[in-house]
Amino acid sequence: MREIQDINILAIESSCDETAAAVVHNGREVRSNIISSQIDLHKLYGGVVPEIASRKHIEKINQVIEEALKEADTTLDEIDAIGVTYGPGLVGALLVGVAEAKAIAFAKNKPLVGVHHIEGHISANYVENKELEPPFVALVVSGGHTHLVKVNDYGEYEIVGRTRDDAAGEAFDKAARTMGMPYPGGIALDKVAEDGDPFAFKLPRPTVSGSQYDFSFSGLKTAVINLIHNSAQKGIELNKADVCASFRYAVVDCLKTNFLKAAEDLKVDKLVIAGGVSANRLLRSSLQEECDKHGLAFYMPEKSLCGDNAAMVGSQGYYEFLSGNIASTDLNAFATMSIEL
Repeated sequence: MREIQDINILAIESSCDETAAAVVHNGREVRSNIISSQIDLHKLYGGVVPEIASRKHIEKINQVIEEALKEADTTLDEIDAIGVTYGPGLVGALLVGVAEAKAIAFAKNKPLVGVHHIEGHISANYVENKELEPPFVALVVSGGHTHLVKVNDYGEYEIVGRTRDDAAGEAFDKAARTMGMPYPGGIALDKVAEDGDPFAFKLPRPTVSGSQYDFSFSGLKTAVINLIHNSAQKGIELNKADVCASFRYAVVDCLKTNFLKAAEDLKVDKLVIAGGVSANRLLRSSLQEECDKHGLAFYMPEKSLCGDNAAMVGSQGYYEFLSGNIASTDLNAFATMSIEL
């Protein structure tokens, strides 16, 4: 793909509980990246409340855009295109960002570019790793997604594996909640696990018959929840750090095994992780160790780009813009949508 110089994308992200805006130059240089988080608000309910998320997006969307433009020392007149996440995600939340992007694009006569949320997460790696180019295999892990994706070229994706039930991040959050940890549980569990013994408890490694690259975390999640509940009923006090460490080790082991197997079979020597769970300390360190051992190149975004943000949307939006994928003013939001074309 021919690179066009001096393209500035104003990117907007509102797929869940982060209201974000960024200005990204030529797909890889982040000139601003503003995020308004709702974590403290949703913590009261133990998880994201869609209606509340949508209302907060409406309150914050103009503010984060203004801050992003100010930090980038630019104006809407100097922006070349507007990029926005349009799915998958919470429809009400997505619609706030999509409506805002359409309004700006119409008012300023700017091209509108729709960005797939999972593609955005993968593209966060282009920001952090300027030398990264397709093809590569990406492991996208978050609270809502667990996908193994072969990235053949910019905008060309092939799903080679996915979860059949719970996403890895969802399993982390539910296990953490069972242990009384605050939302977002996965982050809290990761911290506590650092002080535990990963071999203290033997937990299952579920596989999917006939689909060697697919994942299943429901049984593993149920196993650790049953361990906690059964011990409580018997009056046995478990070492929380050991439970966290054992569960984290089991989840990461499942992710790592399928990821490395897919890379080997597909004969790809570049591995990429993305999504909120890619900030997990054990996942990052163990994959780095395995890739170093086997002579594979390993890429991961900095932790600030693992969660939802607009910089990743601006990066992917740049490549969509170069490909001529310009959306019309009837662009809509979608709760679910495939990454494959």
